[in-house]
Amino acid sequence: MSGDEEEWGERAACRTADPEKLFVEGAAQNRAKAVCIGCPVQTECLAYALDNRIEHGIWGSMTERERRALLRRRPTVTSWRRLLEAARAVHEQRAGASAAEPDPTERQVEVG
Repeated sequence: MSGDEEEWGERAACRTADPEKLFVEGAAQNRAKAVCIGCPVQTECLAYALDNRIEHGIWGSMTERERRALLRRRPTVTSWRRLLEAARAVHEQRAGASAAEPDPTERQVEVG
């Protein structure tokens, strides 16, 4: 493991999972993907698998088939890590901006 992988790997939801349950086929892949739900390093994990063209197992909540399809759709991407981190930053910025705006469907009640 490289230093960078060790850093995010230590925070992965699957770090204590049985590896045999993450490198499965067929319907068992959906159960394996469930481990990734809510994982704090899902983006880093997926980027690692895509950048390193890892062919087997569930990485970042994607199967090998899903990753191959993504690689075929975006053949010009040179760094999935940069792309996914930039997309996450935009998403977080938008989520933060919308959370700061008041919900127009909520009524303001004055006390007094």
